[in-house]
Amino acid sequence: MDTIASLFSFITTPVSWVIVQFHSVYGKIFGPDTGWAWGLSIVSLVILIRICLIPLFVKQIKATRAMQTLQPEMKKIQERYKNDKQRQSEEMMKLYKESGTNPLSSCLPILAQSPFFFALYHVLNGIASNQTIGVINESLLASAQKAHIFGAPLAAKFTDGSAKVEALGASLTDVRVVTAIMIVLMSASQFYTQRQLMTKNVDTTVKTPFMQQQKMLMYVFPVMFAVFGINFPVGVLVYWLTTNVWTMGQQMYVIRNNPTPGSKAQAAYLERLTHHVTHHGKTRRRSEKTIIKAIVAKGRDRNEFERGFINALTKSGLVAQADGTVVKGEAQAATLTEDGVATTAAAKRQQPKRQTKAQRQSGGTKAAGDSPSDASDSSDSSDPSEKTTSLEKSDEPQDAKPAAQQPPKGGSNGRSRAQSGQRKGGPQRPKSPSKK
Repeated sequence: MDTIASLFSFITTPVSWVIVQFHSVYGKIFGPDTGWAWGLSIVSLVILIRICLIPLFVKQIKATRAMQTLQPEMKKIQERYKNDKQRQSEEMMKLYKESGTNPLSSCLPILAQSPFFFALYHVLNGIASNQTIGVINESLLASAQKAHIFGAPLAAKFTDGSAKVEALGASLTDVRVVTAIMIVLMSASQFYTQRQLMTKNVDTTVKTPFMQQQKMLMYVFPVMFAVFGINFPVGVLVYWLTTNVWTMGQQMYVIRNNPTPGSKAQAAYLERLTHHVTHHGKTRRRSEKTIIKAIVAKGRDRNEFERGFINALTKSGLVAQADGTVVKGEAQAATLTEDGVATTAAAKRQQPKRQTKAQRQSGGTKAAGDSPSDASDSSDSSDPSEKTTSLEKSDEPQDAKPAAQQPPKGGSNGRSRAQSGQRKGGPQRPKSPSKK
């Protein structure tokens, strides 16, 4: 481990300088030789590093989701070229290039953090060995050796012997109890972080080898931390426990506010968003508009949680727009078709008033533009005799038809006309030559 740590000795000077600057601040509050001053200096170093790594963390989230969406295609490639590993690798690289995905992006925060981790280990190891390193001079070295966290020196390890621990001014029992508790907390936080990712923020509709790998890592990483943790100084355990807690909190925030589509976290998020939007009639934050915009753009490719969200808005009289906003009413804005295309809501077409059978038979159909005053004027201007005649006609059975409209019931005249093929009026049809 010393050989690996020495490879990162080029960064020990910046790391030691940052620790010394934080120690000068906390030393004025808690005292320069206390464990609080040196311990909080290490915690502040972790927070500073993780803040600088936030852009890489965002890339990690995007890369992880992109890998999840590519898992079905990757599985097809593996099955198609299972006997040709070279062609399989070429097709995988082609898929990554077409989708713009880099598998190493999911490991960027860990890779970027490793130099600081090994540099801190090198600094603390120098303190335990009574050697000045970086900007830590002899006075700071003596102050760091006196610092204890709950009775355990910063440079002490779980595997150290009683003589070495006594030289640092502590007892072997205190060192092993404190380091054991910190190793358990470090492994438990890593396990919970990975389990939270697998149970809440993974698309459950897609079963891929990637999910099996993540599930395996959920149990492998805590064991690795437990095995390697017994060889870490107390200061490094403080560093690693702090970064695990930061990762857990950061991931909880991302899962709650920007969940993976198709996951349980998305179902819970859309339920909260539905309650808020239906209650207030609008969205609150820009992130909510971004998620609604993405749901609208999917169209028919929406999952069951997204379709339920759109249906809940529709039942509440709300319409989700293509820009991520939500408006009230059907005629105020464009509505969305099933495939996600926005169409303007047209006004309802008015159907003409249905007439009675007596009005249709008597030929009293009024034009659509006639007003009731015109109808009353026309009825008043008619003679009383005409009114009587119209009343008599209305008393007759409605199914009765005039004799002139009755079809001929058969006879020589009708039969001969049917045989001759002549029409009742207009030009006559030419006779076709008879077939013998």
